[in-house]
Amino acid sequence: MKKPELVFIPAPVMGHLISAVEAAKLLVDINDRLSITVLIIKPLLESEVTGYVQSLSATTSFSDRIRFIDLPQPPKDELAHIPRAKFFTTYVESHKPLVKEAIFTRSEESVLTGFVVDMFCLSMMDLATELGVPSYVFFTSNVAFLGLLFYLQTLQDEQNMDVSEFDGSDSELPFPGFVNPLPAKALPTSVIQKDSSPIISEMVRRLRQTEGIMVNSFVEIESHALESLSYAENIPPIFPVGPILNLKGDGHDQSCSGEFDVMQWLDDQPPSSVVFLCFGSMGSFGEDQVQEIARALEQSGHRFLWSLRKPQPKGTISPPTDYSNLEEVLPEGFLDRTVEIGKVIGWAPQVSVLAHPAIGGFVSHCGWNSTLESIWFGVPIAAWPVYAEQQFNAFQLVKELGLAVEIKMDYNKGLRLEIEPPIVTVEEIKRGIVGLMEPESDVRKKMKVMSEKSRKASVKKGGSSYSSLQDFIGHVLGNMP
Repeated sequence: MKKPELVFIPAPVMGHLISAVEAAKLLVDINDRLSITVLIIKPLLESEVTGYVQSLSATTSFSDRIRFIDLPQPPKDELAHIPRAKFFTTYVESHKPLVKEAIFTRSEESVLTGFVVDMFCLSMMDLATELGVPSYVFFTSNVAFLGLLFYLQTLQDEQNMDVSEFDGSDSELPFPGFVNPLPAKALPTSVIQKDSSPIISEMVRRLRQTEGIMVNSFVEIESHALESLSYAENIPPIFPVGPILNLKGDGHDQSCSGEFDVMQWLDDQPPSSVVFLCFGSMGSFGEDQVQEIARALEQSGHRFLWSLRKPQPKGTISPPTDYSNLEEVLPEGFLDRTVEIGKVIGWAPQVSVLAHPAIGGFVSHCGWNSTLESIWFGVPIAAWPVYAEQQFNAFQLVKELGLAVEIKMDYNKGLRLEIEPPIVTVEEIKRGIVGLMEPESDVRKKMKVMSEKSRKASVKKGGSSYSSLQDFIGHVLGNMP
């Protein structure tokens, strides 16, 4: 009897690729008959993907059952005139012929059992239909955000509501995924702006057509959101399988040259004394905002490790880079005055830093992968979202779960990161840092409890996410063609 094989198609974004690969590892670990082929769509901007995949191929203990195929990039002239709001989805869709060709070159020793596509690669479901196999989705955000997508589409399609009216509104929504009313200002711009909301609506319609959705979250942190979806109509089975994290690096580190220096500095700091500031792969601020952060850190008196990145040029979507000279953007004399208590760096080895016992708090953009890492290591968060669904995550962490304090929850650069929001002041930042570093706060206590729950969910046989992975495999095998 031929062995079942799943084809994974992650989005061409490093964070999505990493969590998809970690999910694949978990699945083949649980079922020794299952094999997985991961099709790599190369990002246009993130060059480290090639090194990451090469490292995985060499180091993974399941190399005989997890195979990686690098897809060539389509001709760039095919993408030259695509509107920016549609560029990402069109870029993914342009790979359909390449995906189809790769699938036809698979080994004949296994039977194609289904596609597992990223939340941003749903157009690949067409190929699964063509091949007569089911499609599943790997959703890299949280259950509440998945519920929000279904909720907004219902408002739009069934109640004829124009969700773009929420853009800039002061209203509140009775969103069933949360106990508290959801402020419209916490809604991601990508789901309510006129130029992007039709794309999101189409994505949600496709989500409803899948056989099941794996979500990188766990029951214990989102029990209310999961329960609310259980009452909703026309929603596929939901499998909370997180936290799925890459805790070992596996070649993903962009640079190891400065990591030893950073970790050595942390080794010299007292336990839980350092506040860590890091805003993700696309997180950066203009010079005026950087000056406010610096003054707040200095006035707070707390030890700090600050990952400070140089913004991308205006009008581009390239990622931030490291400064060649930090003094050009920081207040005069700041580095000298804080030399005993602080360290400013460029790129940060985030997992290694969060795991270090000297870290006492995390000023974060609230990206979901970073949030799960912080929860895993029991580090409380000060919420300062920057883009995408991060302000929604921030609301959930601060108001729903009590795992974070607020710095500025409605700070949002918009879909294309081109809009500079109003400056977050020294007072706002300092207040957030002081609250974050309070040693006996409720936030710190709740985070410690949730950290323990996250580890039990995923690493113990019988844990909720371990069981959910088993349920997913059972569902896949039950739907074999």
